[in-house]
Amino acid sequence: MNGSELDFWLGSWDVRWDGGSGTNDIARELGGRVVVERFEGRPSLELTGLSVSAFDAEADIWRQTWVDDQGGYFALTGGVEGEAFVLRTSAVRDDAPVELRMVFTEIEPDRFRWLWEKSGDAGASWATLWEIAYTRRA
Repeated sequence: MNGSELDFWLGSWDVRWDGGSGTNDIARELGGRVVVERFEGRPSLELTGLSVSAFDAEADIWRQTWVDDQGGYFALTGGVEGEAFVLRTSAVRDDAPVELRMVFTEIEPDRFRWLWEKSGDAGASWATLWEIAYTRRA
């Protein structure tokens, strides 16, 4: 990896999911070294969030921190996996360890799919918790 793997994500997007829609604006900041996301789910969803992603050249991985107005916080790591871009984290939900991942897939210049998935069996199988269709704003 070389730090340009998230360039497909840069720009202004209309986002749609089952039952709602919102916007997501992604830009390079801090001398181009950091990718900053600003997600707005309102009025469909009471969720506003922000992520910062940076490429760790020494470890050859991307690191992302997500925070939102609901008190959500995730620290994720990952990168390119086949035709997708995947970021992962571990958490404890209902007193059980789970793996969580976001998957950017079906990437084209003006659209892609984003999946938020959970695994309770160390990644042997994944359940989609949220799917968002991204369409680039003109």
